[in-house]
Amino acid sequence: QVQLVESGGGLVQAGGSLRLSCAASGRTFTRSAKGWFRQAPGKDREFVAAIEWIGGMTYYADSVKGRFTISRVNSKNTLYLQMNNLKPEDTAVYYCAAKRTIVGITSEYDYWGQGTQVTVSS
Repeated sequence: QVQLVESGGGLVQAGGSLRLSCAASGRTFTRSAKGWFRQAPGKDREFVAAIEWIGGMTYYADSVKGRFTISRVNSKNTLYLQMNNLKPEDTAVYYCAAKRTIVGITSEYDYWGQGTQVTVSS
């Protein structure tokens, strides 16, 4: 089993920045990926960004390209999401997720954290 714990959320003004962290523990998979999703009130959960754990290939939703950067420190089992130039529409609960393969990297995740709230004021 895999456990994921997010941190770093909070309240920020539009144009500001936040960095989210995700600490992972438990079984690791060589052919694996981790990603970030978000869900705003009344909306479906949506893909934000993902990274292949070994190769480091990254993927981003069009809505965050150029503003968000996903990264990881493999030796520490830690995932990050650097969020710059935040907009009110970025307000959501952000979830860290992990999957056992790199297939379906924008979906089909196996493990989820509890989420951390990000609120962007205008």
